[in-house]
Amino acid sequence: MPNITRGDRMSGLVTYLVGGGRHNEHTEPHLVAGDDALMAWYDDAELSRDSGLAIARHLDRPHKQLGVDVKGGHVWHASLSLRAEEGIKTDAEWNAIATDFVAAMGFDDNDGTKAPCRWVAVRHGLSKSGNDHIHIAVNLVREDGTKASTHLDYVRAQNAARALEVKHGLELLESSKGERATRGYSPAEQAKVEERSALFAQRKYEAHAAQVGGDVTPWHQLDPRERQTRITAEIRLNAPRNDLARKVRACASASENEAEFVRRLRRSGVVVVRPRYADGQTDVITGYSVAAKPAGGERPIWYGGGHLGRDLTLPRLRAEWPDNPTGAMEAAAEWNAAKRNQRPVAPGRETAEPDPELWDRYTAELGELRETLRSVPLDDRDTWAHVARQTSGAFAAWSNAVEETPGDLAAASDELAKSAQTYRGHTKPQKEGRVSAGGAAMLLASAIRGGQGTAAQAAMLRQLMNLTQAVYDAAKAAQQARHAEAIATDIRARLVRVRAALPATSTMATAVAATKTEPRRIDMSAVIDEATREALNKMNRAEKNRRTGTTSPLPSKIEPSRPRTPTTRRPDQGPER
Repeated sequence: MPNITRGDRMSGLVTYLVGGGRHNEHTEPHLVAGDDALMAWYDDAELSRDSGLAIARHLDRPHKQLGVDVKGGHVWHASLSLRAEEGIKTDAEWNAIATDFVAAMGFDDNDGTKAPCRWVAVRHGLSKSGNDHIHIAVNLVREDGTKASTHLDYVRAQNAARALEVKHGLELLESSKGERATRGYSPAEQAKVEERSALFAQRKYEAHAAQVGGDVTPWHQLDPRERQTRITAEIRLNAPRNDLARKVRACASASENEAEFVRRLRRSGVVVVRPRYADGQTDVITGYSVAAKPAGGERPIWYGGGHLGRDLTLPRLRAEWPDNPTGAMEAAAEWNAAKRNQRPVAPGRETAEPDPELWDRYTAELGELRETLRSVPLDDRDTWAHVARQTSGAFAAWSNAVEETPGDLAAASDELAKSAQTYRGHTKPQKEGRVSAGGAAMLLASAIRGGQGTAAQAAMLRQLMNLTQAVYDAAKAAQQARHAEAIATDIRARLVRVRAALPATSTMATAVAATKTEPRRIDMSAVIDEATREALNKMNRAEKNRRTGTTSPLPSKIEPSRPRTPTTRRPDQGPER
């Protein structure tokens, strides 16, 4: 995975690469590749600060002697990293990878037709997460004073990386094959997330140790790999953009139109939202931004929908809702109220308690959706992305309603959301007909914390597990092995724990109850599929683990709630403050 930065201080970059690093993680820094002069001088000897400064002076010479400035900085830096599970490459292998990468980026002599750039590749041990990697520093001023092109260098670097995976037998990037990608984090964001996640992981471990009692290894004496595994799990769940994306995805899935989506976001209590208008207009909304509600004295940090997830841009969300003039006017009114920090314009169904009979109806619709999906080709990416987004949204709505901190439901939502984030927009699938998971998301969003969960929710979870199994089948057919494995093992185990926290229900009784509102017969093989059978088989084991100290994935009570309906202000009360 290439990560590119630009600057104008070659000495600062190289001395950092040969130094101890921010957390003293750099070990035995040495060159693995570079221009011919550098490799003749230094070869693979361990580098010191003095040698780093000498290398920087060599790399910088064309820029300083010829006096050529490059807009954005003449120092081009890229780190190439492997997944920790891929193991460690030799210096010779990294030399070949770096040389091919520099050539693919057009920084070499292009078979003698151009003056080459001066460059170097430094290796200094594994990263904090155990990733084998190298850093490449390039002076964009060539030997003859011309400038190397950086046009679309991010895209070119990604294309070069995909070609290197094939040429050098590296693990292929699954998201590229599946035409999907989640948003990454900047180094500054990543550092904050890692710091917070490390603290959360330690607190969870120590709380569990205190609950279990006995002779438990202290956190700081744990095997470093086990500590890192726990921290990595927390990073995935506690990244701030992940939290916001989960809330937005939940509100979008639970809403039947755009106006309701805006109201749900605002009434979530933890998100502030603002629209983005077309130039010079206040009734045409082209996008939106959200931020976590800041503490007193702090400023909100805004994220556009597209930066939360490729499936959360306003155009993609609108593809799921009715498109008519009345709906557009109602949505514009709600967006304008959000912009002015005024009350929602109209009360919607989100302010009322759902009819309990809807649980049977929407559970049956999930079963019908699963049946319909059996005839959808596994290579129909648009339909499967749509199903993954809706299933992820249902789990997100449930997580937001019942989990004090992101837990098993949140993890299931985050993993399934990866299948929903495709490069290109997709049209609303037609093969699903009128059934969807939107009704389930609406009901699950109404659950509250506390109490003994309901059999209706247990039945709905069973059908959501069936949809998760369907998404797994599609990922496996698309040869997305890592994503499919995460669904089949980690996510399935988490959903089993959730199931263990809910009342046990008869599978046959569930099917019969579902047919009360649906005239057609439900195929029992659809109700008891592989995921459900495994869930039932492992339920006793999960319950035993829960009794011996494992934190329950849900609080003890899950039931529909009656949200407070906002009171209407009388005309004589004056304007709202």
